[in-house]
Amino acid sequence: MKRADDFQKRREHLQHLSDEELELRFWQLAEKIVDPLIDLAEKNTSPSIERSVLLRMGFSSIEAKSIAEGVADRGLMGKGAGHVVYKLAKEKKMDIRETGLQLAEGNLWDEAVSLFKEAK
Repeated sequence: MKRADDFQKRREHLQHLSDEELELRFWQLAEKIVDPLIDLAEKNTSPSIERSVLLRMGFSSIEAKSIAEGVADRGLMGKGAGHVVYKLAKEKKMDIRETGLQLAEGNLWDEAVSLFKEAK
Protein backbone atom coordinates (compact mmCIF):
# COMPACT_ATOMS: atom_id res chain seq x y z
CA MET A 1 0.00 0.00 0.00
CA LYS A 2 1.47 3.30 -1.06
CA ARG A 3 0.78 6.43 0.91
CA ALA A 4 -0.58 9.36 -1.04
CA ASP A 5 1.86 12.25 -1.10
CA ASP A 6 -0.16 15.12 0.33
CA PHE A 7 2.72 17.12 1.82
CA GLN A 8 2.16 20.15 -0.43
CA LYS A 9 -1.51 20.30 0.52
CA ARG A 10 -0.83 19.90 4.25
CA ARG A 11 1.78 22.68 4.28
CA GLU A 12 -0.32 25.30 2.44
CA HIS A 13 -1.30 27.11 5.65
CA LEU A 14 2.39 27.37 6.63
CA GLN A 15 3.84 28.39 3.27
CA HIS A 16 3.66 32.12 3.86
CA LEU A 17 5.51 31.98 7.23
CA SER A 18 9.15 32.99 7.58
CA ASP A 19 11.68 30.81 9.42
CA GLU A 20 11.26 32.93 12.55
CA GLU A 21 7.47 32.67 12.36
CA LEU A 22 7.71 28.91 11.86
CA GLU A 23 9.93 28.57 14.90
CA LEU A 24 7.55 30.70 16.97
CA ARG A 25 4.60 28.56 15.80
CA PHE A 26 6.51 25.40 16.69
CA TRP A 27 7.12 26.60 20.27
CA GLN A 28 3.52 27.74 20.65
CA LEU A 29 2.28 24.31 19.60
CA ALA A 30 4.85 22.59 21.84
CA GLU A 31 3.61 24.63 24.82
CA LYS A 32 0.02 23.77 23.92
CA ILE A 33 0.90 20.07 24.01
CA VAL A 34 2.77 20.28 27.33
CA ASP A 35 0.28 22.54 29.17
CA PRO A 36 -2.08 19.68 30.13
CA LEU A 37 0.86 17.70 31.52
CA ILE A 38 1.99 20.65 33.62
CA ASP A 39 -1.57 21.19 34.83
CA LEU A 40 -1.87 17.52 35.74
CA ALA A 41 1.43 17.59 37.64
CA GLU A 42 0.46 20.73 39.54
CA LYS A 43 -2.94 19.42 40.61
CA ASN A 44 -2.17 15.77 41.29
CA THR A 45 0.24 13.90 43.46
CA SER A 46 0.53 10.55 45.16
CA PRO A 47 2.04 9.21 48.37
CA SER A 48 4.97 7.77 46.41
CA ILE A 49 5.72 11.14 44.80
CA GLU A 50 5.53 12.86 48.18
CA ARG A 51 7.83 10.24 49.75
CA SER A 52 10.26 10.86 46.91
CA VAL A 53 10.24 14.60 47.63
CA LEU A 54 10.89 13.93 51.31
CA LEU A 55 13.75 11.58 50.46
CA ARG A 56 15.34 14.37 48.45
CA MET A 57 14.94 16.65 51.45
CA GLY A 58 17.16 14.26 53.41
CA PHE A 59 14.67 12.10 55.27
CA SER A 60 15.09 8.33 55.43
CA SER A 61 12.54 6.12 53.69
CA ILE A 62 10.97 5.20 57.03
CA GLU A 63 10.73 8.87 58.06
CA ALA A 64 9.39 9.87 54.64
CA LYS A 65 6.76 7.14 54.75
CA SER A 66 5.55 8.26 58.17
CA ILE A 67 5.40 11.93 57.16
CA ALA A 68 3.65 11.19 53.85
CA GLU A 69 1.07 9.02 55.60
CA GLY A 70 0.44 11.79 58.14
CA VAL A 71 -0.01 14.31 55.35
CA ALA A 72 -2.46 12.00 53.54
CA ASP A 73 -4.39 11.15 56.72
CA ARG A 74 -4.96 14.85 57.42
CA GLY A 75 -6.06 15.81 53.91
CA LEU A 76 -2.95 17.85 53.14
CA MET A 77 -1.70 15.78 50.20
CA GLY A 78 -2.63 18.51 47.74
CA LYS A 79 -0.34 20.90 49.61
CA GLY A 80 2.66 18.59 49.19
CA ALA A 81 4.45 16.82 52.02
CA GLY A 82 7.67 18.75 51.50
CA HIS A 83 5.73 22.01 51.52
CA VAL A 84 4.01 21.03 54.77
CA VAL A 85 7.36 20.33 56.43
CA TYR A 86 8.98 23.48 55.03
CA LYS A 87 6.14 25.86 55.87
CA LEU A 88 5.73 24.43 59.37
CA ALA A 89 9.48 24.73 59.98
CA LYS A 90 9.41 28.38 58.94
CA GLU A 91 6.36 29.09 61.08
CA LYS A 92 7.86 27.40 64.16
CA LYS A 93 11.38 28.78 63.44
CA MET A 94 12.74 25.23 63.50
CA ASP A 95 15.19 23.32 61.36
CA ILE A 96 13.49 21.52 58.47
CA ARG A 97 14.91 18.15 59.48
CA GLU A 98 13.83 18.53 63.10
CA THR A 99 10.35 19.58 62.01
CA GLY A 100 10.05 16.53 59.76
CA LEU A 101 11.26 14.22 62.51
CA GLN A 102 8.69 15.68 64.89
CA LEU A 103 5.97 15.04 62.30
CA ALA A 104 7.24 11.50 61.74
CA GLU A 105 6.91 10.90 65.49
CA GLY A 106 3.32 12.15 65.45
CA ASN A 107 3.94 15.61 66.88
CA LEU A 108 3.06 19.07 65.50
CA TRP A 109 0.25 17.79 63.27
CA ASP A 110 -2.38 20.08 64.79
CA GLU A 111 -0.16 23.07 64.04
CA ALA A 112 0.46 21.85 60.50
CA VAL A 113 -3.24 21.36 59.82
CA SER A 114 -4.21 24.74 61.26
CA LEU A 115 -1.43 26.43 59.31
CA PHE A 116 -2.86 25.19 56.01
CA LYS A 117 -6.52 25.56 56.96
CA GLU A 118 -5.91 29.24 57.78
CA ALA A 119 -4.29 29.79 54.37
CA LYS A 120 -7.56 29.11 52.52
